[in-house]
Amino acid sequence: MRGRNAVGPRPVGPGGGDTVGVLAVDSGGSGLRVVVADARGGALARRGSSEPVRTGARGIDPGHLMEQLVPMVRVLLAESGVTELRAAAVGAAGLASLGDALRAELPGALGREFGVPVVALAADAVTAYAGALGARPGAVVAAGTGLIAVGTDLDRWHRADGWGHLLGDCGGGAWIGRAGLEAAVRAHDGRPRGSAALLTCAEEQFGPVAGLPGKLYPRPDRPAVLASFAPRVAACAGHDPVATGILRAAARHMVESAAAVCPTGGEPRVAFTGGLFEMGEPLLVPVAEELAIQLPHARRVTAAGDPLAGALRIVADLAAGTLTLPGDAAMLSVMTG
Repeated sequence: MRGRNAVGPRPVGPGGGDTVGVLAVDSGGSGLRVVVADARGGALARRGSSEPVRTGARGIDPGHLMEQLVPMVRVLLAESGVTELRAAAVGAAGLASLGDALRAELPGALGREFGVPVVALAADAVTAYAGALGARPGAVVAAGTGLIAVGTDLDRWHRADGWGHLLGDCGGGAWIGRAGLEAAVRAHDGRPRGSAALLTCAEEQFGPVAGLPGKLYPRPDRPAVLASFAPRVAACAGHDPVATGILRAAARHMVESAAAVCPTGGEPRVAFTGGLFEMGEPLLVPVAEELAIQLPHARRVTAAGDPLAGALRIVADLAAGTLTLPGDAAMLSVMTG
């Protein structure tokens, strides 16, 4: 790993040619998104997969990531006309706590397969931050299947949550979906705090509730399956108090995480990014209310881009030798292939 400003490759000058490019990867709970871009980060071709990278005893599985990535990158290189990849940036969900094998093996694998000389490995929260705010102090909550908050004063990174669906990711899609399904099975049992509306939605989506454990527990993609129910919770929130309460609790958890990482001085920016916010007002309204209570000194801004845009920004800066986001062994490291 290199230091904060020693980012390795020489800048790509005017003579670099149209065939020189960079690679950006966003690996999340719902699959992979991959872009080959010119050396300044302008996207030339993109591909995606809906299969999440496996996590096992060694953490994130670098072999499974490469198994998916290699054929996609080959197609993208052919489509884009790029023949030399100057750098790569990979944003991966779970990297901070489950990324040891990925850090040990992925840069070398990308070097062998595609001749990539330098690779930035980033937690998906860091790519979300770079896409949303760029190199400015503040905090970003990235919420999709999971949830993590990351903040920086541009000297060091701070993170909160991102512990996965069994220990945390509080307020994320899997958390909302699980809470909605719990309310459904409570209604099925006749226990308090159940929701008949969510029970109906659960049976429409998954079939009889009695079969629900068998459809969830054996699944390796269980977080994504749980998160698939979150939109049904949002759809019920307008007329069902239990669903409304779930989204209010989710908003409270989100802003608690933002407050834990947000710089305390000045007027830091706070942004929310990720597919979960496509649920709209049922979630956005309680988030705004919680921000006014917990972070009155912060300025909420619209995210400029998503985590894939953040990976593109990081890799373009890496190729140009201008990457200034703080390095961190767990959150953002730059390594040679």
